[in-house]
Amino acid sequence: MAVKLILRDKEYEVKSGMTLLSSLEKCNVNPESVIATRNGEMILEDEILKDGDVIKLVAVISGG
Repeated sequence: MAVKLILRDKEYEVKSGMTLLSSLEKCNVNPESVIATRNGEMILEDEILKDGDVIKLVAVISGG
């Protein structure tokens, strides 16, 4: 099984056992542009992703 990353209307699949940071880099998603959640809980970049995880990525918007 794999890990699913969801950003807006895009879905990415990565291998389990990767860190969140390495999976974002593999999918060409800037880690500083998203907040990652699993089961409604925010997770950090060094979190190891497990089989069957569904990670929702929320785009961070900043203005000035």
